[in-house]
Amino acid sequence: MSLSFLFWATLVIAFISFWWQSDKVKATALRHVYQYCKQQSLQVLDQTMVLNGLWFQRNDDGAIQLRRRYVFEFTSTGEERYRGSVEISGNRLQRITLPPHILPEVPQQLH
Repeated sequence: MSLSFLFWATLVIAFISFWWQSDKVKATALRHVYQYCKQQSLQVLDQTMVLNGLWFQRNDDGAIQLRRRYVFEFTSTGEERYRGSVEISGNRLQRITLPPHILPEVPQQLH
């Protein structure tokens, strides 16, 4: 085996590992978004999330980890689309941000 082959094989394995880990983090973020939107009586649209930012940061222990920001679309009334974002550090949810939107109507219950 040549040194060149080892270099490229290591690079390909590192890329596949990063992609696999990123896919798991994205699934975690999507799960958090669905849960949050369900609590707020909102509907996530298109079931897609797009990576919007990726940077390094230190966690509480001082270790360096990746922080990712994903954007998604949701609706409150079924008529208008809004764009929200979710930030994940490592595998931990940091924040979900929603822009101002029309609040969904909550049916009144008769007592």
